[in-house]
Amino acid sequence: MNKKLFVLLVVLMSLSLLGIIFVQVYWIRTSINDKEEQFSRTVTDILDKVASRVEKREMKEYSDRLASLADSIGKPKSTQYKNFLFVDRDLNSDEILFYSHGILEEDYNITSAFFDISQGGEDTTTIKNFTSKRTKAVFKEEYGLDGKSYSLTPIQRAEKIGGLSSIDKAAWEDVFMEAAKTRPIHKRVSKQELELLLSQELSNRNINTDYEYGVYSQGYPTKIRSRKFKFSGSKMYKAPIFKDSEGVSNFSLLLTFPSMKKYIFSSVMGMALLSLVFTLVIVLAYSSAIYQLIKQKRISEIKSDFINNMTHEFKTPIATINLAVEAIRNPKSIEDKEKVLRYLGMIRDENKRMHAQVENVLRISKLEKNQLDISKDRVNMHDIVTDAIAHIDLIVQDRGGYVNAHLDAERADVLANEMHMTNVIVNILDNAVKYSPETPKIDVYTEVAKNSIIIKVQDQGAGMSKAVLKKVFEKFYREHTGDIHNVKGHGLGLAYVKRIIDDHQGEVYAESEKGKGSTFYIKLPLI
Repeated sequence: MNKKLFVLLVVLMSLSLLGIIFVQVYWIRTSINDKEEQFSRTVTDILDKVASRVEKREMKEYSDRLASLADSIGKPKSTQYKNFLFVDRDLNSDEILFYSHGILEEDYNITSAFFDISQGGEDTTTIKNFTSKRTKAVFKEEYGLDGKSYSLTPIQRAEKIGGLSSIDKAAWEDVFMEAAKTRPIHKRVSKQELELLLSQELSNRNINTDYEYGVYSQGYPTKIRSRKFKFSGSKMYKAPIFKDSEGVSNFSLLLTFPSMKKYIFSSVMGMALLSLVFTLVIVLAYSSAIYQLIKQKRISEIKSDFINNMTHEFKTPIATINLAVEAIRNPKSIEDKEKVLRYLGMIRDENKRMHAQVENVLRISKLEKNQLDISKDRVNMHDIVTDAIAHIDLIVQDRGGYVNAHLDAERADVLANEMHMTNVIVNILDNAVKYSPETPKIDVYTEVAKNSIIIKVQDQGAGMSKAVLKKVFEKFYREHTGDIHNVKGHGLGLAYVKRIIDDHQGEVYAESEKGKGSTFYIKLPLI
């Protein structure tokens, strides 16, 4: 994939993901704000309803007390005045309609003690009741047979006594409200009543959270409040209570919810969590996709490097074999048996070299598919290290270097495959030689740590950067050097080392610094 296209794809996917996350966060915040607004409307309605129920209860108590006192007094003094009369005669039916509407005044002679008002001097308070009396009568005119006698025969009569009108009711309520103002607030409403009404209304609206309430008079607290109520700057709901006829009140019913935010957030928690889970799945899927893309891109680059390295590795032996074959075909050379044998030896050596490289690739492939049968026996790691040093000793000496062994471990027996373990040590030593630009200087140490033996291979070569050190055990990985192939190989040696050590339940790791050499550690469990 083109690098620019890859970057563009990653940027577009990232922007899309950020857009999805932004939409989810915006939706959650909007839902919380909507829930809070709905909660506020509901609580305000509850407060108005509770205040109204308290006011109606107080008015009913006064009305009941008035009715009770009126009944105990007996028949009141009554006077009728403002009697309106209407008479109508129907000539067709000889009927006469009489309709009258009078107003009755009833004096109960109830003192001011009814309103709990302490007054000095003479008590002049009276309570009077006004009712309406409606009378309807229909008479029929009748004459005798002689045409002289005359009489009115009643054929319909109805009488109705009842309240006056809503105006009279409003007047009574106004009198009641003015009288009730003089009573202290704790005698007009109790904490128990408020708690009961508030609990009922909140329960009816499915609001199940703790609340605190209080009644304040013009900003000052009264005795009617819950134990933990505080007049603070937090969200507080307010409604007037005990309003007069003009809708003005000196008292306010306040309500707060200490856990309101938690309650509102819990109401959208289900959908919010579901949304977050889906968003997290998308993020994980996106991260995995990006990781796979980067991995595939890196594998593609490693594959290209591997092909280039493998081509370079095969190019030299093939060229050498071709030159040797051409030399043998030369009539002058074919008669010289010594030259022929030398050319045949070169062909054999280069063939072995290519065969070893192919075997290395196949061996890694079998290890990954668990098709490589590795039998383990009791072996001594000191013997393995000595044997591995012998394999590269001549190469090191030829370059004027050295390999020193410091086998200080008191115990060295492990359960391992001798051939593969030898190859492991040889590969690490071979790396130390290849990546020593000048004279190879290698030291091999062994020591015991608890129940494990540690083999340490230390060189003074080129070293590795931290980025290279993280990937040095990956298959086909080699430090990128462009088109310069100054170090032969194809990135399989250390990958093979890691797979074999892992198969032996061991650990392998490295420490390195650019320009100061590298140290490889192999840790294996002792028998």
